[in-house]
Amino acid sequence: MELSAATPITPMLAKAVDVVPEPDGVPGGLSYEPKWDGFRAIVYADGETVEISSRGSTMLTRYFPELVDAFSRLLPQPCVLDGEIVVRTANAGGERLDWEALSQRIHPAASRIRTLSQQTPASFVAFDLLSQGDESLLDRPFGQRRAALETLVAGLPAPLHLTQTTTDVGLARRWLVEFEGAGLDGVVAKRLDAAYSPGKRVMLKVKHHRTADVVVRGYRVHTSGRGVGSILLGLYDAEGELRNVGGASAFSDARRLELVDELEPFVLRDEAGEIVVAETERNRFSSGKDVSYVPLRPSLVAEVRYDQMEGSRFRHTAQFFRWRPDREPRSCTFEQLELPAAYDLTRVLV
Repeated sequence: MELSAATPITPMLAKAVDVVPEPDGVPGGLSYEPKWDGFRAIVYADGETVEISSRGSTMLTRYFPELVDAFSRLLPQPCVLDGEIVVRTANAGGERLDWEALSQRIHPAASRIRTLSQQTPASFVAFDLLSQGDESLLDRPFGQRRAALETLVAGLPAPLHLTQTTTDVGLARRWLVEFEGAGLDGVVAKRLDAAYSPGKRVMLKVKHHRTADVVVRGYRVHTSGRGVGSILLGLYDAEGELRNVGGASAFSDARRLELVDELEPFVLRDEAGEIVVAETERNRFSSGKDVSYVPLRPSLVAEVRYDQMEGSRFRHTAQFFRWRPDREPRSCTFEQLELPAAYDLTRVLV
């Protein structure tokens, strides 16, 4: 298969598992690496031009001119790389990944893109090599692709980096705990004898999972117009203000309809008995979207599963677990959240 930006390849994906898997019994063994929290990207460098494709085959090239320049200058030969675009920022514990700064890089204005490329420059972490020169490596086992990637990329200066790997499951489990403090998302396991399978979930990923008791602030109607599409979640801060921390969704058709009845006693209504409709704050991602929701009295507590925090919000959509009628809403504060120990990102990047 000839790989080019004209017909972008779909990245190989991972399926979620609960624990870092043991290599015992796996043909060829397993290789473990950090799971980076950034934009998955396939880089096509043919020696003259550079194109960067997203996981969904959308071209990201124009948004990261500093990476295009780095690939053009630093890559020693034509190749196709699989990896992650990240943005690094400093904090009290050293450096860590900054998802918010990375998300701001997708902007329609060329002038803003140029400014951000200087203010919050991106880095690229390579973790697979799909072609080298004019030879496709897709059918080669990962162990061989990784060795070729090390020869190609190892020693190149920032902003290009090579992800760490290990075959030591104990070390991988330590990474799962320690690297979260630098903003990483978990650990990925890959079979050393596996070919590259575009679009297939043949890798394994382990992410952080925690629970929190939250106040249900309201709900959005499903896009079908029937039932609850998502519930809005809140936690009380140190000043006693109920802060928005994100939402929970992914309900079945039947559950969406059940939730309407369950939430009905808590719906805020005006003096005429009509449902009060509110709107969440708009941002550049919600432009043109319906941000209205049905507010609820802050009386209902739910337990949700989440992976990590991004500032004062859940990084990803939370998963509803169960109601907590035994919890007082005012007891649902940020203090309950487990915060990872700070870890310097420079100790993760190589």
